[in-house]
Amino acid sequence: MTTRQSDDVTAKNAVQKIDEGYQSFLQRIHVDRSSGRMMLLTVLTFVFFAVLNPRVFLNPLNLQNIAVASPEIGILAIAMMLAMLTGGIDLSLVAIANLSAITISTTYTAIAAGDPALAESLMPLLVLEGILVGLLAGAVNGLLVSRAGITPILATLGTMQVFNGVAIAWTGGSTLYGSPKSLANLGMATVAGVPVLFVIFLLVAVVMGLFVARTPAGLRTQLQGANPVAARFSGINSTSVLMRTYMVAGTLGGLAGVLFIARNPTASADYGASYVLLVIVIAVLGGTNPSGGVATVFGVVLATLTLQILASGFTAMRLSAYEYAIAQGVILIAVMITDQLRWRRRRRPRRTGGGDAAPPPISEETTTSGRQS
Repeated sequence: MTTRQSDDVTAKNAVQKIDEGYQSFLQRIHVDRSSGRMMLLTVLTFVFFAVLNPRVFLNPLNLQNIAVASPEIGILAIAMMLAMLTGGIDLSLVAIANLSAITISTTYTAIAAGDPALAESLMPLLVLEGILVGLLAGAVNGLLVSRAGITPILATLGTMQVFNGVAIAWTGGSTLYGSPKSLANLGMATVAGVPVLFVIFLLVAVVMGLFVARTPAGLRTQLQGANPVAARFSGINSTSVLMRTYMVAGTLGGLAGVLFIARNPTASADYGASYVLLVIVIAVLGGTNPSGGVATVFGVVLATLTLQILASGFTAMRLSAYEYAIAQGVILIAVMITDQLRWRRRRRPRRTGGGDAAPPPISEETTTSGRQS
């Protein structure tokens, strides 16, 4: 063996030991590989911009802005993750959120015109109204996908257009002003320096994480996305699973609309126009398999924070929104390529001493890659 070959072997062994040590660390803290990768990416992104421009990026106000901007996008990304977990998608989530915010603003303004004090006191009911709008919109999506059998991407593309059209007709294409002051105060409030909206986001993430990973309904949702045929033969009611999933996703969309108007006391049909693609990127970055069956809420939370840190860092460096969009795409492509290379490597037969091919070890990622191929 030459010196160069010996150096290559030593380098490969060192990389393998680092990888094994990293995997051992993730197992000890009960974090899967995709979430661990996102955790590392989040830390590296934060450190990168903190080193480049610490005066601006590490300013407490900037860090608080990251925490305030993350919840509405993060909750929409969790809703998108749920739809993708079943092997589908929900393109109408942002339209649902806007419709929820418009409903709250219109109802408040109408009541406040006659009795401002009464309108202010009805804030909890107005919030409930906005969430209910999301639930009803999600039920429409669920009926189209589960009962009518329309492909999710086409069904939600159609409802997105309908909900947007209703919102534009309702507002006349203008921005609505007016919301309960207590809701706006909630949007600006903090707990120990942490924005209340971010606390709400974390609570939603915990609840949805427990739902997906710890409940029979969550398990059925995963099985539906992993293999719909096998799920049906296992006695799982696919219609019920899909209906419930899109209703929950719609409810989260309605809650995101509440956060829209809590953060900014206005409502319009075109707010967050770029969010649709952004939440898809976040869901995939967070470890959601676009083919269904695999997703982690923790990964989605980390992906949300990573992209918000990236956006804030680009602003601190005075870079444009176009460059930020390019960075989003580069990160997404890099992550997808990494996943594909890892799945291919795990599918590759291992050679035994006699030259016979040994089957690869069975793992969750091997099963997932088998479904994709």
